[in-house]
Amino acid sequence: MRRQATAWWTAPQPVWLIAGLFAWLLATAWVRPLMAPDEGRYASVALAMLHSGDWLVPRLDGLPFFHKPPLFYWIGAAAMALTGPVEWAARLPSVLGAGAAASALFLFLRRWSTVRVALLSTVVLVTTPFFFLGAQFANLDMLVAGCIACTVLLAAGAFMARERDEPWRGLLAGAYLFAAAGLLAKGLIGLVLPAMVIALWCAATRRLAALKLALWLPGWAVLLAAAGPWFVAMQMKYPEFFDYFVITQHFRRFASSGFNNEHGFWFYLPVLAGLTLPWFAWVLVPRGADERASAKRSDVDVLMWIWLAVIVVFFSLPRSKLVGYVLPALPPLACLIAQRVLAGRAPQRLLPKVRATTLASAALCVGCVVAVTLYAVPPDTRLRLPAGQQVAPGEQVLMLDSYSYEIPFYWNLREPVLVSDDWQAVAHDPRDNWRKELYDAGRFEPARAAATLVQRERLASTLCVPRATWIVAPASEPAADPWLGRAQLAAVNHGLAAWRFAGSATGDAHCLDGAPAASSTPATPATPATPAPPVHGTGGND
Repeated sequence: MRRQATAWWTAPQPVWLIAGLFAWLLATAWVRPLMAPDEGRYASVALAMLHSGDWLVPRLDGLPFFHKPPLFYWIGAAAMALTGPVEWAARLPSVLGAGAAASALFLFLRRWSTVRVALLSTVVLVTTPFFFLGAQFANLDMLVAGCIACTVLLAAGAFMARERDEPWRGLLAGAYLFAAAGLLAKGLIGLVLPAMVIALWCAATRRLAALKLALWLPGWAVLLAAAGPWFVAMQMKYPEFFDYFVITQHFRRFASSGFNNEHGFWFYLPVLAGLTLPWFAWVLVPRGADERASAKRSDVDVLMWIWLAVIVVFFSLPRSKLVGYVLPALPPLACLIAQRVLAGRAPQRLLPKVRATTLASAALCVGCVVAVTLYAVPPDTRLRLPAGQQVAPGEQVLMLDSYSYEIPFYWNLREPVLVSDDWQAVAHDPRDNWRKELYDAGRFEPARAAATLVQRERLASTLCVPRATWIVAPASEPAADPWLGRAQLAAVNHGLAAWRFAGSATGDAHCLDGAPAASSTPATPATPATPAPPVHGTGGND
């Protein structure tokens, strides 16, 4: 390892640097409320896992939710077991993924490049607004990005260490372990993308013989022991799991249209350029003649370029694109930006510019959090019950023609809510939304779905019972359902309201008569209808 004589580039001890990284990423993770739909969805699934005690099956509103594997929910549920349902605990999986990516990048570059490149690359990464906000957003993208980063860097480090007769087996075992974590975080991409990066890097650097380590049996034993049991358990419990989780949620989503957020092939280029400012501006600074003449790419440089290209190209191929998909591209991009900043420049003259860019980036990170907190709070989050009011044991919650992901989290509900809609029509609706998520989940446990997903014409038999029901619906709903005028309005905001409906002490199935609901189908005092078996269709929005 080459030492730098310039004092201001001397990195602190790794343990202190890593502790500082996590402190920075956690500093504002508690500030803003959850955002719809992703944060509310994943936080509520994690909280439901904690309340139910079922740590194997992720559940959305009590129904098996197999869009993604359970690692995010395991971490979130474990955190909330200690803290209760608070925002920073719900976001802890993303913070851990970001911290792991930044720590792995620093340690890898410190060993295989220079302290100067390692330190600046890490600073660029954690002060990039895209990375910082991704670390504080409760969805699966940053967690799998961290797993991918650790897998790539550990595998590349193991290959290079083996060439130098240095210890390498521990590094490679770690790569397989993080590949297993990637599988449990977001499915096959946690394994496939690192494998693509390493394979292309080995080909580009003439290390094809090293690819035989892809068949290293101890590594596969680690991977299968860590990731295999959950997948086997789900397939044994739910025979249709493989078709839905692997075929629908991986291959059909990748190859088909009809999902949300369709964009052109070029989409991620402006995303990466715009969301990594002001650091990305250094790429536009012209290089000097001496710098161009002396430029020579090392194996580490090649790794970073291939890593960046694989992620961007892979996620540019499908029509459905979300911004967070390319978070795994940020560690190599941060390294390449750092090398661009340092190339051919004297450290003493560079310090003021680097310091100014770092402060501006950090301020922008915090400013984005403040802006989102002030101007992007969803109505579901603002709908809080008044002080002293809560859903009592034995009372039920029903969401009418809507599903608010955040409410089970903020109301700390321990039981699934009832959701009333025209569920028969959902089978023929191709849209990718909350209805499709719940309807698809119902196919794995039809009996539970029958009790949870309430057909609109069965609403009276659900509400006319000798217990109270808390009803959540659009604030304009009384115009369509006049019987809500007999319920007690408990909370309201700009778009959403909550009522407490006392029900019927005698179980009168006609307690809504005289103020019929919008549905033209008469209510009948029957048990909740079992929805038709859901078809294989679109999944969630992530």
